[in-house]
Amino acid sequence: MRRHASSGSPFEAAFGFARAVRIGNRIVVAGTGPVEPDGSTTPGDAAAQAERCCTIICAAITELGGSPLDVVRTRMLLTDPADQDAVGAVHARFFGAARPAATMAGTAWLCRPEWRVEIEAEAVIGD
Repeated sequence: MRRHASSGSPFEAAFGFARAVRIGNRIVVAGTGPVEPDGSTTPGDAAAQAERCCTIICAAITELGGSPLDVVRTRMLLTDPADQDAVGAVHARFFGAARPAATMAGTAWLCRPEWRVEIEAEAVIGD
């Protein structure tokens, strides 16, 4: 059975995707930018934006029956390599107990010019 979760981001309908999809015991969360409920960008530095991304990710995983402890893979995209320690510290607060395989990479741009970070995740529920 295929289930979807939505964060309410305006990009989901406009671009034709779901925030997260669960098939069986696997949950895949799309690249998640720092979008507030009203569609605006989370203000602040990369750490504040990463906090918002991780909050959205965890909400989607929870909605589909998982938890942050089920996360097995994350990918963090940064527009400035100087933000890696701040974003890494936020990642550790949300996912450190699960210790997922993680990638942090630089990119020239994200969907909005003010975004400094975008994060995606995968979770597997149970064995």
